[in-house]
Amino acid sequence: MKVLITGSAGFIGFHLSKLLLAEGFTVHGYDGLTDYYDPTLKQNRNKILITNPNFTSTTGMLEDEDKLYKVAEEFKPEIIIHLAAQAGVRYSLENPRSYINSNIVGTFNVMEVARKERIKHLLMASTSSVYGANLKMPFVEKDKTDTQLTIYAATKKANESMAHSYSYLWKIPTTMFRFFTVYGPWGRPDMALFKFTKNILDEKPIDVFNHGKHTRDFTYIDDIVDGVIKSLDAPSSSNLNWNSSKPDPATSSAPWNIYNIGNSQPVQLMDYIKALEKALNKKAKINFLPLQPGDVPNTYANVDNLKKKFNYKPSTSVDVGVSNFVKWYKDFYKND
Repeated sequence: MKVLITGSAGFIGFHLSKLLLAEGFTVHGYDGLTDYYDPTLKQNRNKILITNPNFTSTTGMLEDEDKLYKVAEEFKPEIIIHLAAQAGVRYSLENPRSYINSNIVGTFNVMEVARKERIKHLLMASTSSVYGANLKMPFVEKDKTDTQLTIYAATKKANESMAHSYSYLWKIPTTMFRFFTVYGPWGRPDMALFKFTKNILDEKPIDVFNHGKHTRDFTYIDDIVDGVIKSLDAPSSSNLNWNSSKPDPATSSAPWNIYNIGNSQPVQLMDYIKALEKALNKKAKINFLPLQPGDVPNTYANVDNLKKKFNYKPSTSVDVGVSNFVKWYKDFYKND
């Protein structure tokens, strides 16, 4: 089966591409290799992927509709997994327009490809950030998501709505995934674990916001990818019992569904830092700071829908996941 993955040189896209290739899929990656973070990390991921004869790639931006359409016309994918996006909550306060260009215009172009190529299954990344100001825990897909706190979260919520409209109009089976705080080897340098590890090894203080009172549903990369893979061969179908007078926001009369993918085991941020200190065998110097604009105090994923439908079982503890990251980080950056 032929799969087109946008963001294939990104953190999740890289791991997902590797696993699909190992399982015999033919994969074409489409990635802008932008400099939002160190592009050499993306280039190194890409170098690993291109050693597989079943992987080909194109460097291009989602906004370049002609290039994207040409790739799709030539590759003829049966499935599209759309992971490429301008990521980062805090960066969306600095450069909001980049989120509109990539996440709105770019996603529209991907949906147009899905329509024109009559894709069997469109899978798209969303985020736990769409829950916004919601304080009810755990987050459940049927919860209302009308109060996003950043333009990043707002664009991802818009993606969910855009995808629903295309699913309804063109009967494109579409599955949306709300990812919860992904971490692990080959992770993004703008994420806390990467920053904390670098600063602790360099004996510099780490910035801990909200005075360390966050809880996060930290989810190891292998568990994220497992959730996506499990749903790959099961395109979304219409909910025949969907009732507009009592609508379930996670399903639809269209072939469209939303799933949380998380560990469903929220961890205190300070415990996460302790796990990192243990893996590094080094204490952190901590600079406690107030809550940042756009941050939410807590996240906690209810993954019952994914468990029920696909027997999803996240299994990686924070101690194991953080230790695996540290081993990779030291090897990649040659730190002892």
